[in-house]
Amino acid sequence: MSRFLWAMTLAVLLASCGARHSAPPGNINDACSIAKERPKYMRAFKATERKWGVPVHVQMATIYQESSFRGNARTPFRYVLGILPMGRQSSAYGYSQALDGTWDDYRADTGKRRAKRDRINDAADFIGWYMVKSRQRNGIPLHDARNQYLAYHEGHTGYARRSYQSKSWLVRTSGQVEARAAMYARQLAACR
Repeated sequence: MSRFLWAMTLAVLLASCGARHSAPPGNINDACSIAKERPKYMRAFKATERKWGVPVHVQMATIYQESSFRGNARTPFRYVLGILPMGRQSSAYGYSQALDGTWDDYRADTGKRRAKRDRINDAADFIGWYMVKSRQRNGIPLHDARNQYLAYHEGHTGYARRSYQSKSWLVRTSGQVEARAAMYARQLAACR
């Protein structure tokens, strides 16, 4: 085998391994399919549920909305004059789409200095931590996917000020998160 062909084969193999790391499960509309294809995800969600009390289906619906289960998800670029890229819309990254500052707060508060936003265990733990803070600061029950998502998106202060009321698209989206959480809950109950 020639060196060139050998190098190309190795490059394709390595590229496929890297792409799989952050690729979403095959059917993100079916909780049972996710559980079967990615048992590591379910272990992470259940660990978060035990530690923080946030139900698995609420975590899953939040991750679906934020990143569609893509570990390397980022916000789109902003453009000047429609052609010159000026950076991303925000620092949100990973499964949970946590912002840099909020992620730093999480790591400092939990002592998880090596936590990464593109690891499902860390992203699920972050969601649990954040939603517990939402309950403490705004009285939102952990099973309330709609209001937890509004606080997740707007921040604790924004939620308290009801900033979402002027964003009809966000109110609709939070309703979709609530419906997806209910769907995931039904599916998980049936596939266990």
